[in-house]
Amino acid sequence: QVQLVESGGGMVQAGDSLRLSCAASGDTLSSYTMGWFRQAPGKERAFVAGMSWFDSRTTYGDSVKGRFAISRDNAKNVVYLQMNSLQPEDTADYYCAASRPRGALVQVTIQDYDYWGQGTQVTVSS
Repeated sequence: QVQLVESGGGMVQAGDSLRLSCAASGDTLSSYTMGWFRQAPGKERAFVAGMSWFDSRTTYGDSVKGRFAISRDNAKNVVYLQMNSLQPEDTADYYCAASRPRGALVQVTIQDYDYWGQGTQVTVSS
């Protein structure tokens, strides 16, 4: 199994950028579809971005398309979430997740992910 640890969160102003990191141990990230989810206070955990284990194709939630980008460094066993043009509505706890292969497509539902990190907090002020 794989263990995931997120880092890189913080407090920024609207328009700023952050890059979140998800470091994996115990297994190689290339064997998993990787996803980023976020959960704001009082809200359900929502899909943000994902990358397929099969062909590295990416999928994004509608609210972050054009602003966020998921990537990975297989040599370092790290997945990243680059977040640009951050807005207050992006404020949330961000979670890295790994899904065992369930097909070629990126998984976008919480139930399809097998392993989760503890989260890192992102706060965006206006």
